[in-house]
This record gives sequence, C-alpha cells and structure tokens, in this order.
Amino acid sequence: MKISILLPYKENFSPNYAGAVSLFVNDITKISKYKNLVNIYGSTKFKKQFNLKYHNLKLPNDFIKSQSKAYIEEFVKEEKIKNSNIIEIHNRPTYLLYLIKKNINSKFILYFHNDPLTMRGSKTVNERIFLIKNCSKIVFNSQWSKKRFLNNIQSRFYNSEKLIIIYQSASKEKINFKTKKKWITFVGKLNKAKGYDIFGKAIIRILEKYPKWKALVIGDERRESMIFKHKNLKLFGFQTHNKVLNIFKQSSIAVVCSRWDEPLGRTSLEASSNGCAVIISNKGGLPETITNGIILKNLNENELFNEIDFLIKNVKIRKNYQRLSNKNFVHTNKKSSKEVDLYRDLILKPVKFSPKIIKNFESLRILHITNFNERHDGRLFFNTGRRINNGFIRLGHSVLELSDRDVLKNSKNINDFNGSKKLNSKILNVCNNFRPDLIVLGHADLVTANTLNEIKNIHSDVKIAQWFLDPLNKNGPDFNKNKNRIFDKFEYVDASFLTTSPSALKFINKKDNFYFIPNPTDPAFERLNNFQNYCEMDVFYAISHGVHRGNLKIGKYDERQKFLEQLIEKTPGTKFDIYGLNKIQPIWGDSFLKAISKSRMGLNLSRGEPIKYYSSDRIAQIIGNGLLTLIDEKTFYRDFFNDNEMIFYKNMNDLSEKIMKYKNNNDSKKIAENGKKKYTKYFNSNLVADFIISKTLAIHSKNRFLWHK
Repeated sequence: MKISILLPYKENFSPNYAGAVSLFVNDITKISKYKNLVNIYGSTKFKKQFNLKYHNLKLPNDFIKSQSKAYIEEFVKEEKIKNSNIIEIHNRPTYLLYLIKKNINSKFILYFHNDPLTMRGSKTVNERIFLIKNCSKIVFNSQWSKKRFLNNIQSRFYNSEKLIIIYQSASKEKINFKTKKKWITFVGKLNKAKGYDIFGKAIIRILEKYPKWKALVIGDERRESMIFKHKNLKLFGFQTHNKVLNIFKQSSIAVVCSRWDEPLGRTSLEASSNGCAVIISNKGGLPETITNGIILKNLNENELFNEIDFLIKNVKIRKNYQRLSNKNFVHTNKKSSKEVDLYRDLILKPVKFSPKIIKNFESLRILHITNFNERHDGRLFFNTGRRINNGFIRLGHSVLELSDRDVLKNSKNINDFNGSKKLNSKILNVCNNFRPDLIVLGHADLVTANTLNEIKNIHSDVKIAQWFLDPLNKNGPDFNKNKNRIFDKFEYVDASFLTTSPSALKFINKKDNFYFIPNPTDPAFERLNNFQNYCEMDVFYAISHGVHRGNLKIGKYDERQKFLEQLIEKTPGTKFDIYGLNKIQPIWGDSFLKAISKSRMGLNLSRGEPIKYYSSDRIAQIIGNGLLTLIDEKTFYRDFFNDNEMIFYKNMNDLSEKIMKYKNNNDSKKIAENGKKKYTKYFNSNLVADFIISKTLAIHSKNRFLWHK
C-alpha cells in the first residue's frame, strides 16, 4: 500500500520558508499511522527539508515548456513506477485532470487550501462537478471554502460524504500565562489584503497611549511598501515557523485583520492554540479558527484601536480570553491527522457490510425501484415487487419505494417522449436526498446505465441489485429481449436475482453474481387455506396477455390455450375454472382472490418450454393459498418438494390422470397443506428480501435458504 502526496509547484517543503500547505502536510504526516507508507513530492530550492520521505522532483531546463507542466509530468513518471493506492493533491485542481488523462488509476484526494472559485480547474460549475465525479474525497479547510465550492451546484451532483472538512491545525500548547508579555503580534504579508495598513495606523496610536506595550510584526511583502515606525514597533521580517510559535507563546494579543476572505487563517489558529487574546475580522473562514476571541464588527482603524484598547485596560477579560482560547482549542494536529487517516482507512481497508454493522445501523436505507402500479388503482396490488418490498420492511429496513412506470406515465411530453429523462433525473435527486445504502431494481428497464454510473461516482459506497421475473428459456417468449434486459445495466449491478436457475442459462458466466430466487409468498397476501374448505371447482388457471394491459388482445394466440383445450378434453367430468380462454377476460385484485378460493387444485403452467426452477408468480398465489399445486417435473422443483407437498406431472396425459386421481381424493388436502406449510416457511418474502441483501452486500445471513445451492 502506497500513498503519494503531491504539493503545489514551488511549495517549499522546508522549515526555512514553509507555506501553510507544507506546514499542514508535515504536521499531519509525522503523526499519521500511515507515515511509513507516505511519499511526499514537491519542488523546493531549499536544501533543508522536513524530516519525512520527501522527493524533490528535478525539472528539465526547458525555457519553452511551462515549469508547472514539467513538474506534473515528472510526477507522472514517478507514479508510473510507484502505482500508489492513493494520491493526495494539494491546492491544484488542474493536476487531477492531467493525471486522469495519463491513465493514473489511483484513488484521488483533492485538498483546497484556497478559495475554489479563484483557482484554475475549479472556477466553473462543470469543472467542479468533474472534480466531484473523479475524486474519492475533496477536502476543504473550512466550511466557508466548502460553501464556495458548492456555489451554484445542484445537490443531485454531489454526495455530502465525499466533500469533507479537515481543518488546518496546530499543536495545543501548555502555556504559562504568567510569562505572557505585553506584546501585540501581527503575522502575515504586510499588505492591504491582510489589513496591515489598518493594523499599522491603529497600533501607532496604541503604542503612543501605552508606552509599556510593544508591537511585533512578522512577515514581508515585496510588492507593496507600507512603513510604520515607532520605537516600540519591531519588524522581524520572515521568520521560521518555530520562531513564530515561540513569539505567540509570549504574546498577549494577536491581530488578524484581513480584508480578503481568508479560506481559514493559520495565524489566528496558531495564536489561539498558544493562548493569545485574538482579534480577527469577520472574513472568509477566519471565525472558524477560534473558539473564544473578538470579531471586529467593522473593519477599520478606529474599531481595531478600540478593541485593542479594551483588552489592554481590562486585564481580567484579556486573561480570560487567553485561557479560553487555549483551553477550548479544537483544531489540533492529532484530530486532523486522525480524520485524514480515517478516509485512508476506508480506501485502503474498505469495511464490508456485516450483520454487526447492519445492527449498528439499526436499518439499511433501501431505494426500491420497480412498478408499484399506482396508476392501476389497486388492480395489480398483489404482485412480487410488493412482496419483496414487504420483506425489506419486515426486516426492519427503511425503504423508499419509487414506481418507475408511474413516473414515466406522468412525465411524457414532447421533449421527453417516454418520460425517461424525468425518471432518471428524479432517481439522482432521490439518491442525493435519501442516501440509500442499497438500490434494488425490479424490471426498471428505463433506468439507464449512465444514471447508475453517476450514482456510483457520487455515492461510491452504494450497492445495487436487480431482480428479474420473466422467462429466460431460449425456446420461450421474448428470449433475446429478456436477456438484453438483464445485461443492460450489468456493469453497475453488484448482484442479479432471477426466477430461473442461473445454472440452466448458458449465456451466464458462473463467476458473475447471478442467483436464483423463488417467487415469494407473503403472509399479508396469501391468506387463504383452501385445503380446509369445500371447493366447488376442481382446477384453477388464469391467462393474461400482459398484466398492464388488463384484458385479452384480439387476434393474439398463446400456446397455453391449445394445451388447456386438450387437457379439458382429456379430463372429462372435471370442473375447470379458467380465465383468459374462450373470450373469458382475465381477473385481477380481489376478484382473483375470490376466484382462486373456489378451487381445490391450481395448475402452475408457464409460457414456453419448462426450464430449471422457472415459474411465473402464480406458483406463490396457488400454493400460498392452500391449493394442491400441479407442476411440470421438468422445472426441477423436486429439488425442494416431494410428492407429499406438490404433484409433479411428466406430460399432458400424466397431468390429466393426476387431476382425475386427486380431485376427489382426501389425500389432496393434506398434500396441499404440506405444500403451503413448506413454501411459506422457506420461500417467503422475508427470506427472499434477506437473501437479496446478504448476497448483494456480501454478508453472512443466519437464515437457511433452501433454494440456494
């Protein structure tokens, strides 16, 4: 495992002239548990460097090529050899674009130490969305910086957990407040942006009024010249970091009166940690650097003079500010280093879901996208999607249902012909607001692969599952169409669940995460016990030409019609209750349940040739309501049930004979009872929901799944 830290070009990783980035990287890395894995890359002219694994990139003497570009090119050469797991880029968004173009496949962390809206590579909304998509984490040094980054970016484009704040930090020092001197300290560039002109004018007046006090100014500025002179005003120029800290330890008051919006402000941070009474302007992230201090209401000479004057005159208040600044200081190196190591942990040692973790979560957040048939006014309420959904809920998970077909139906317009644009946009917004741990798709054909890709980019921890109920027999209906449907989004799906045994499908690779699930029963749906009651009809069966259509399609022929007609002819004296045949329209909802309650037996006949384990959801309705279930033995359901639980037939003649045998046989009631008891125990919606979760999240379940071999 390797971690590379890339500093900005010309950043001096040296105690002789260290900038804020180098100080942060040094302070955090030297106490990190990953210290020995970290390699730091930079370009500094100073021979003395911080005592870490630092590599000074040597740049070619090329007067035509940009030195900054040469710098990143040299880093790429190093990285091609190193192949780091993580690359942490500090303060240069443009470096990320170059690394991606050069096919560097590490996990990228981007740090912002300045205002993102002023930096090349993050000024526009599209540039910042690109950064979000391609970084594992983006780290800001203040809430202010993060808010600037999110300027005009819609919430659908980002994951709040991907954008984190890790403050620049300092050591929390033990201060002897009795040794504090009558010093007022200013540290920073001596220019108007830092408010040095305001400080200079105010401090001259203070020193005139209080001759026992001194002002110490540390810093330089080559571009501006502001000269303030007084016998008690000491100009030190640029000093090493250790000398600055030593001065803060002895200072009573520190002033940071910037005009510009400082993203954070290391000076006020360190002054606070060293027990100074700190006066700051209300700019950028400066207020986030202190816990106890004075924030200037108006940034001008008189306001600053009055606040310094107040602290000098009120000794108890000044000393109270000093003690509380140090006591309540929170942005410590230790804290920031732990926060850095935490995201490294998640990348280098990803935490897998486990029953313990799920228990700690109390519940998973599941976004279940399938057709909940709201537009059909309850006609199709009793469907497999709702059964699985009930299972998720009973297991204690938070489930958000999104009915894709209803969204599509209500969203069609000239610019969005089938409503898919609205659907996919809605899903992205839902994911951002709900933050699911697991997305489950059921026949959600118009959810695009691009949408899932975007979700994975934004919410890297989310898992995605799909379930599919339609036949996949090569000699069955819509084979190629159905096959394409399950592979349409396969690249972004962590596990797929079929009502056909994957072992019977030659087009599925055994290494892919395909699993068989039965059509589940649900205790809220399958409430009949026909084996306990007198049933006036012998055999129930229902055909439809599509559940959404609702009625028979004129001129359409279903191969099951011929089978049923021949079966009726071969089984005289048998009372068949068949719908969808001979112009008798299909039945739905409560009418379906009332019809099924009148039959002793139910025929489980699916379209196409039988294939291992496949059945439509009628099997759950038949056996779950206590009907004696008749099923083709070529479905291999003998793997789960015996002759005392289901009736298996070899062909039409065999089926006819068994119908004749059991229609007046009292043993049929016991077989039907046994079948319901076993099916509802091992093939229920709770177990199917648990199986989907456990396989998708790759966790162990305490439940025994009879169908999983």
